[in-house]
Amino acid sequence: MAPPVSERGLKSVVWRKIKTAVFDDCRKEGEWKIMLLDEFTTKLLSSCCKMTDLLEEGITVIENIYRNREPVRQMKALYFISPTPKSVDCFLRDFGSKSEKKYKAAYIYFTDFCPDSLFNKIKASCSKSIRRCKEINISFIPHESQVYTLDVPDAFYYCYSPDPSNASRKEVVMEAMAEQIVTVCATLDENPGVRYKSKPLDNASKLAQLVEKKLEDYYKTDEKGLIKGKTQSQLLIIDRGFDPVSTVLHELTFQAMAYDLLPIENDTYKYKTDGKEKEAVLEEDDDLWVRVRHRHIAVVLEEIPKLMKEISSTKKATEGKTSLSALTQLMKKMPHFRKQISKQVVHLNLAEDCMNKFKLNIEKLCKTEQDLALGTDAEGQRVKDSMLVLLPVLLNKNHDNCDKIRAVLLYIFGINGTTEENLDRLIHNVKIEDDSDMIRNWSHLGVPIVPPSQQAKPLRKDRSAEETFQLSRWTPFIKDIMEDAIDNRLDSKEWPYCSRCPAVWNGSGAVSARQKPRTNYLELDRKNGSRLIIFVIGGITYSEMRCAYEVSQAHKSCEVIIGSTHILTPRKLLDDIKMLNKSKDKVSFKDE
Repeated sequence: MAPPVSERGLKSVVWRKIKTAVFDDCRKEGEWKIMLLDEFTTKLLSSCCKMTDLLEEGITVIENIYRNREPVRQMKALYFISPTPKSVDCFLRDFGSKSEKKYKAAYIYFTDFCPDSLFNKIKASCSKSIRRCKEINISFIPHESQVYTLDVPDAFYYCYSPDPSNASRKEVVMEAMAEQIVTVCATLDENPGVRYKSKPLDNASKLAQLVEKKLEDYYKTDEKGLIKGKTQSQLLIIDRGFDPVSTVLHELTFQAMAYDLLPIENDTYKYKTDGKEKEAVLEEDDDLWVRVRHRHIAVVLEEIPKLMKEISSTKKATEGKTSLSALTQLMKKMPHFRKQISKQVVHLNLAEDCMNKFKLNIEKLCKTEQDLALGTDAEGQRVKDSMLVLLPVLLNKNHDNCDKIRAVLLYIFGINGTTEENLDRLIHNVKIEDDSDMIRNWSHLGVPIVPPSQQAKPLRKDRSAEETFQLSRWTPFIKDIMEDAIDNRLDSKEWPYCSRCPAVWNGSGAVSARQKPRTNYLELDRKNGSRLIIFVIGGITYSEMRCAYEVSQAHKSCEVIIGSTHILTPRKLLDDIKMLNKSKDKVSFKDE
């Protein structure tokens, strides 16, 4: 049985590495320090630790490096920053001259490799004030216990824009992504065999080659001067166009549904209870969230009230049917149970908000979407005319344009592309001329839009024997890929290796007698199993994240870690797709 999420996973691995490489490195008994963070390291630390953890490490104040601050010259400062010109310039301003320096001394820890130009700038300006200057090689965000992001949503535009003037910027972005992916592998203490999906575009191939070269350089020598060989792990790199369906389909599992239908920003859900506006962060510290986030909404709606009744009946605090108002009264009377019950109130509110949206419009859409995506109906009968399935959605005035566009896309994906005449007619009849690029620009991801593709669609696994809900029959492609990779069934022509001599992959986790056991802080997490690391260029969906957990649970000897440039929701993705054929001066980027 896999250990609980709170005891394993990327978040705890990253925190332990930061603790060892940063805090233990500069620790001095009884000495307190000020900590300076930039935008990226703020996200990084927020993802894997709490303020109480930092207090235990002797950090008394946390400051934003970009802001003007009052000097505290009697204290030393710990700078945990990205090796960027902006962050380095902010550091240099703090130690401009002996009379102007803000702190007694500086300990600098870079997330990643610091270019010589920046290092020399620091050395020339204020080397006497620096006690430490190190690179710790963590340049990614552990979003969940088995999910990471590089936090570079802008990479989507540069990787898929057809504008040739973006070519040089694309190369820079690909280099940076490769370096970040290497830090994921290094943090997990893995030197994986690198493979990539060969079609339809060459982004995955180029990125895989860059990653392999950088892994080779990183692991060239260990502490004893020996080359570190490949470990029992694989890294698969994939272009986003490999599965367009999963990005636009309405998902009915709890997390995916909530992030699609509700205005959740930065994992913060806003709701009303007892007439008051409240906020809740959806995070893995909440055991109930971890327990229900991947379950179907129908199961969640049954389970949460059941859990609430269990608590209530145990303490004989309520009788009869449990309601939100009764639970609010219970919380007031019994402070001891407030925290326990309030989490359940949050998730019941969240589930009810999802169902209100679902019953309003989405329920009618879901059957159509499933039939279009799979090409079969709930009884397994082949859909003879996809246009007849699509038309009721297009004629329904209650569906907004975004939902109609999603349905049109599923129709086109299902028939593997259409004619220009048919697409023009669809766009005109639905009156989505202003947003037509949300459909047409999928071709830049290698997805057949116009004209129809002559190549057959890839075969899917037969999952007809698996229990599922009628409105949730679709399984993301990534699950097929994960299972085939673990079972060593990936086609070597479709999934070439970059590595010159990759280790023999054994997804079952059986360890060769010649393989030396490695003892380190990951040992508790690994249990001698294998790791499958996946990276998708251009974003992953919440349903694809869910697959990593499901496959890991089914194949307990192999842990699946999935990551991407960023995490997608259907509406944000369509907005990004729409901008692909625009010049970069008309695109709003994250750092601007």
